[in-house]
Amino acid sequence: MTGRLDSAQPFALGLFRMVVGLLFACHGAASLFGVLGGAVGTDGGTVEAGAWPNWYAAVIQLVGGTLVLFGLGTRVVAFIASGSMAYAYFTVHQPGALWPMENGGEAPAMFCWAFLLLVFTGSGAFGLDRLLTRRDDDEERERAAGARTPVSV
Repeated sequence: MTGRLDSAQPFALGLFRMVVGLLFACHGAASLFGVLGGAVGTDGGTVEAGAWPNWYAAVIQLVGGTLVLFGLGTRVVAFIASGSMAYAYFTVHQPGALWPMENGGEAPAMFCWAFLLLVFTGSGAFGLDRLLTRRDDDEERERAAGARTPVSV
């Protein structure tokens, strides 16, 4: 049973990455465009353009979530997204109370740890990262094979 589960791990990780990316992008779209109920605390509205930190967080959420969804630059983007959620938790939520259940910071805490996991695991299956990496690996192998080919004089 463990063998089957281990062989399915890249696919489960890929699905996990896509769901986390989609949910994160939805938060950004809601804040920037007022869709899906709008930004939290605005009664269906948007955050003010350029307002620190809300607008910048929304841009990170939309762009970062979309990139993670497709698996492009997953590790770097996940690192930035994880840091933005840690910042959100400690500056917005944690001053209200210690525990996420008490301060409303469950979503930032979960996103922070989910993205931190993706920093270490990569995109898993279905990610465009894997296609680009595979292509780079193939080119590297071709160059290495060419370097070993004897040259006739």
